[in-house]
Amino acid sequence: PGPPSIPRHTNRLINEKSPYLLQHAHNPVDWYPWGQEAFDKAKIENKLIFLSVGYSTCHWCHVMEEESFKSKEIGDIMNEHFVCIKVDREERPDVDKVYMTFVQATSGGGGWPMSVWLTPDLKPFAGGTYFPPEDGVHRVGFRTVLLRIAEQWKENKDTLLESSQRILEALRHTSEICVQGQESPPPPKEVIDTCFQQLSRSYDEDYGGFSKSPKFPTPVNLNFLFTYWALHQTTPEGARALQMALHTLKMMAHGGIHDHIGQGFHRYSTDQHWHVPHFEKMLYDQGQLAAMYSRAFQISGDEFFADVVRDILLYVSRDLSDQAGGFYSAEDADSYPTTTSGEKREGAFCVWTAEELWALLPDPVEGAPEGTTLADVFMHHYGVEEAGNVDPMKDPHQELRGKNVLIARCSPELTAARFGLEPGRLSALLQECRQRLSSARAQRPRPHLDTKMLAAWNG
Repeated sequence: PGPPSIPRHTNRLINEKSPYLLQHAHNPVDWYPWGQEAFDKAKIENKLIFLSVGYSTCHWCHVMEEESFKSKEIGDIMNEHFVCIKVDREERPDVDKVYMTFVQATSGGGGWPMSVWLTPDLKPFAGGTYFPPEDGVHRVGFRTVLLRIAEQWKENKDTLLESSQRILEALRHTSEICVQGQESPPPPKEVIDTCFQQLSRSYDEDYGGFSKSPKFPTPVNLNFLFTYWALHQTTPEGARALQMALHTLKMMAHGGIHDHIGQGFHRYSTDQHWHVPHFEKMLYDQGQLAAMYSRAFQISGDEFFADVVRDILLYVSRDLSDQAGGFYSAEDADSYPTTTSGEKREGAFCVWTAEELWALLPDPVEGAPEGTTLADVFMHHYGVEEAGNVDPMKDPHQELRGKNVLIARCSPELTAARFGLEPGRLSALLQECRQRLSSARAQRPRPHLDTKMLAAWNG
């Protein structure tokens, strides 16, 4: 990249501390941080508020910024009709929670970036997550939504305020836990059994986890199963709880959601097989997973789980820790594929082409069939394919075409048998390969690091 150009726009976010808000300080949108100044402006000018919530390592937040918030034309529409507020969900989880509850209840889904329209007294009446800039076949574009809402406010203000009131009443009603008269809440044993039955029903027998896709690690579920097993060690249900938890942890550790070269775990898997992840890495996931895997080791005595704990702690101490003590929040999913690239791509730091692996691992393997190289052994074990191993359906922006996300496709015993090697020897060879890939990866531009230190996540 050449010398930094002087930004054409600067807004109030330039005075903030949050890395996420600072990322938006040069948008043509006249962003305000969450606070009295914005609320007063909305009241005095009788304008609706557009609230956008995200965080600095969020892939779709970057996409919406590139497409919409950096567009002068969309910025002008936003500035003319709305008071625009930007919130970092990690800095203000309280604000995020209130409006996310609204978005999940009214749109049937949630996530970031979160886009919510509010009345001047901060009551939500419309919302969603990511909007593409223009109308598509299946969804309305951001520009259209902005103009429609602005027109509604001009033409039918009262209807809009009434519907906002109705939605809030309904929400308040569903969030109140009602205990009729003298009824006490259900006994803990009943609650625990119901919870176990629900997890058991939604469990994926083949790949572990509790949904088809996307798949999140969700340590609280696994923690619950370990506790359930501890209380029911001699029953079939107890045995199943333990099996579900251990199998899920194994499949996650073999999967592409686990960074086999740089350690640690990505945020979630976009598919059922734990294969193609959303590549950002969050501190709180590492913290909860380290505790989870150590519990698995304590219960099972299987060294495999202890290795995963060491792996996570190595990643956190090497890449997320501050010299002064304390840990940073997250690493981004997107990065520049090479030092000369002008455009970031999701997963660029983590994925491999078959060509790169042939070039990095050309050595012949002694004792294996004639002509076998390190690359052959490594690629077989980690499911690498010449044309790339990512299903195009899981790659909507074609950022991973021809690339491979490493996933341990078979057990070390099977790979060793296939190439006629001793298991101990195979493990040393794979270790050597991972070391080389790690050095090669160190030459790539690193993803953005969010250096906020949050007390809760550090805890």
